Amino acid sequence: MEAVVTSALAVALAEIGDKTMLLAIVLATRFRKPIPIILGILVATLANHGIAAYAGQSIAGIMSGRWFRYAVSISFIAMALWTLMPDKLDEDEGLKPSRYGAFLTTTIAFFFVEIGDKTQIATIALGAQFQSILTVTIGTTLGMMLTNVAAVYLGDAIVERVSLKLVRIVAATLFFLIGVWVALEAFFLQFH
Repeated sequence: MEAVVTSALAVALAEIGDKTMLLAIVLATRFRKPIPIILGILVATLANHGIAAYAGQSIAGIMSGRWFRYAVSISFIAMALWTLMPDKLDEDEGLKPSRYGAFLTTTIAFFFVEIGDKTQIATIALGAQFQSILTVTIGTTLGMMLTNVAAVYLGDAIVERVSLKLVRIVAATLFFLIGVWVALEAFFLQFH
């Protein structure tokens, strides 16, 4: 349960103001079909984060031990710094008219935009930390869905009312604290 809750909170906070959240808003205003968009986000996130959690667990299995935990700790602290930087949907990534419909367009766009994104990197780190593909994927997908479903339905109202700077600071603090926790865990591992 710890893996699900930690993963959900970390990703939900990191996702606020992220380019995939902005993509959800763009798709919602373009297609005006929330259910296919939400289902597309769900499918893309399950696939992307399942692969990321698997990669994290695999890396942890190969490179176990105290020094690997320090590397995971550093990755969380790096995520904290990355989270402080505002994200925007680049003009180059603007959506062209699509003949594939809301679900397929959302699924493909979300899957590819999420590659290398901070929430995917966080999922890899969480997979390495908790070494559970299923619980990390459930947690990170839940976090993505919490943020993006709200973005689909509330879109511009969220951006106008929520201080994205404050959310980024809270998310960065959470990533930093997880990084410190993992480092302390690695430090005390040497005494057992």
